[in-house]
Amino acid sequence: MSVITTATRMWLTRSLKPFQFKNEYDHKLDYSNTDHLGLYIHIPFCESICSFCPYCKERYVKERCHEYIDTLIAEIHHVGATADGTKKKVTSLYFGGGTPALAIDRLGDIIQAVEDHFIIAEGIGLELHPGNVTKENLRKLKTMGITKISIGIQSFQPKLLKLLGRSVIDPQNIFDAMREVPFETVSMDFIFALPGQTIEELKADIDMAFANQANHIAIYPFINFTFTKSTIPVMAKKEKRKLLDEITKYCESKGYHRDSIWTFAKKKRAKYSSMTRENFLGFGCSATTLLKDQFKINTFSIEEYKKRIAANDIPTSLTIRFTKRQRMIYYLFWTAYSTKIKAKNFEDFFGESLKKNYGFELWLAKKLGLVNEQDHVYTMTLKGAFDYHYYENYYTLAYIDKMWGIMRKEAFPQEINF
Repeated sequence: MSVITTATRMWLTRSLKPFQFKNEYDHKLDYSNTDHLGLYIHIPFCESICSFCPYCKERYVKERCHEYIDTLIAEIHHVGATADGTKKKVTSLYFGGGTPALAIDRLGDIIQAVEDHFIIAEGIGLELHPGNVTKENLRKLKTMGITKISIGIQSFQPKLLKLLGRSVIDPQNIFDAMREVPFETVSMDFIFALPGQTIEELKADIDMAFANQANHIAIYPFINFTFTKSTIPVMAKKEKRKLLDEITKYCESKGYHRDSIWTFAKKKRAKYSSMTRENFLGFGCSATTLLKDQFKINTFSIEEYKKRIAANDIPTSLTIRFTKRQRMIYYLFWTAYSTKIKAKNFEDFFGESLKKNYGFELWLAKKLGLVNEQDHVYTMTLKGAFDYHYYENYYTLAYIDKMWGIMRKEAFPQEINF
């Protein structure tokens, strides 16, 4: 594991104690008094497997998908029963994968199961493969209550799609379908930092998206996970920094609102993020749950997932019980993803002052030109955003790469320490 992430963890938690994930879990999740709770559902099926994709997925087989959905619905009812008949208000519901639209004829059943136990206040989001964006599918999704969609375009450039092993798409078909069936948020995902990719190509992708129904975009960096079969070389730090800065400046020059490190919107109300939420429940294999005192991750094995649910238990593989400092770091890390940290929100969540706990670090960040402070709100500068991105790469490769690599091989590892 990287010396940088280890040293940072020790300094910020003021402890030598590692982040310790153990093969243990609470058989009943107590989320009834949890504020700002979100929901996430994982559908792990794809028509084809992209070599660079690190997420839990397998090739789509209709019968196997239907069996999985039946199990998923049982998990939702099992966890939802915690509220003892009282429906819990949640902020949002997001479907990810995999390719959730492959289960489009069962999505309504899943949403109904969720609504048996939860009241969704801010809408339902769903990821779409470009090949799933048809007028028929969009009408079905809208009828069942989907309000936000995120389309994994990756690039409109044929040469980059070929590099990624993706089929070349006809964007006009996608634009025509979205024009006829509008949604509250239409987000398009792109990848940057690919070999040979230029800022002009990224600008062209951004312009094409915003000129054709998208009101939100996400531009994620290419990350080479060790357990994938990708052979795409990683772009040098200097080139990557230049691209990220130029993307940011270009979007800001167009008047787009930056709502996270990688995302920009035409208007502030257009939002799509399953990541920057204070607390959430995750359903499905590999899904994660974040509560005030713990973080847990479900098994990556569909077979073992089904066995746990059949035994009327939850499919947790690993759990970390946070110390207060560890939870603060987790909160700050993902809140910083939005490029802003509000001192009042931290105090409301922990009942303690942000400056009292991390005053020196905030002072140092300002001195180094990483953040600006106004009215107790800390906002990242361009330099801060890139340095966060660079550290996030370390985090991803030191923590997520290691954990997911192990969990793809072992359904229930005994323990993982970071």
